[in-house]
Amino acid sequence: MILHLVKGIIFMFLIGLGVVGNVLVLVNYMSLFRSTMKSIHLILIHLAFTNMITLFSKVMPRTITSFGLRSLVGDIACKIVVYFGRMARGLSICTTSLLTVVQAITISPRASRWRRLQPRSAWHILSLLLFLWILNSLISMNLPFSIKNINNMNTSQIISGYNYCYFHSQNSIIRWIFTGLMVLRDAVFQGVMGGASGHMVFLLHKHHQHVLHLQTSKLLHRTPPEVKASQSVLLLMLCFLFFYWTDCFLTLYVTFSIEKHFLEVIVLELVDLGYAILSPFVLIYRDGHLAECWRAHSKFEVILRFMLLYGLPPFPCNFPFFLPFPPTSSLVISTIIS
Repeated sequence: MILHLVKGIIFMFLIGLGVVGNVLVLVNYMSLFRSTMKSIHLILIHLAFTNMITLFSKVMPRTITSFGLRSLVGDIACKIVVYFGRMARGLSICTTSLLTVVQAITISPRASRWRRLQPRSAWHILSLLLFLWILNSLISMNLPFSIKNINNMNTSQIISGYNYCYFHSQNSIIRWIFTGLMVLRDAVFQGVMGGASGHMVFLLHKHHQHVLHLQTSKLLHRTPPEVKASQSVLLLMLCFLFFYWTDCFLTLYVTFSIEKHFLEVIVLELVDLGYAILSPFVLIYRDGHLAECWRAHSKFEVILRFMLLYGLPPFPCNFPFFLPFPPTSSLVISTIIS
């Protein structure tokens, strides 16, 4: 019972950490998208939104069951939770692959064939995102028919589960068809991701050689925005691949283990959520605009606590807490704190 309580506390902490990071990325890239209308910003907005679906669909029910409240998760809730969790996993793979391809096209020379594939506007990306939603919803469409709550099942029907929702027996042909579609989707999009990332590494290497050839101090110490964005996308892709394959190997290990230890299951669930939690902080660390907003929001919290401590009048209810502070407000905040 104590271990389940600790597990619930850990997952509640991860919910808060992941949601705060993804909300900050979502809101700030939405504000940037309104002014720049860049395709890359729209994809990052969609990635943050997908991460939030992953967190709420996988962590919330597991946290509820960790606190011993399994009765709150009914049969319909199980179907919805597992369906959106599986669909969010597919969307995460597809969105990261699309992000890598668009960034590779962006930094390609104008005369190259890659540049011809560049979308003419950010709104053309919406059709691709809609296609990804339809694709992943169709691949996961068998789950609502094979998921039930444990309270509504006999022990003999149980195949595998998530402590609260379980897969029951279904036609083996249908199961292998949808499993094959999932494997094919993952292989295709990771193959595209690998090709685009290899092209980016080649272009970044050429840029580095060109800068070294010029031998100018200004160019050596200044990183162009396109190069910095490409490095951020590559770091995000490596982060995704690490969590994806670690999750695959751990899932195989836990599945074929004779005894499933509590610690192994917790590690598997944490790795499963690692990309959704860590990816927004990778973007915050690499993006100077997001890092500045993060520091501004932290200073704002200090001022708010100061005002509440000394009984000063609070802000109105419609105060824009998540809007990025302009440079002048950051200066005023730092002056007050110091």
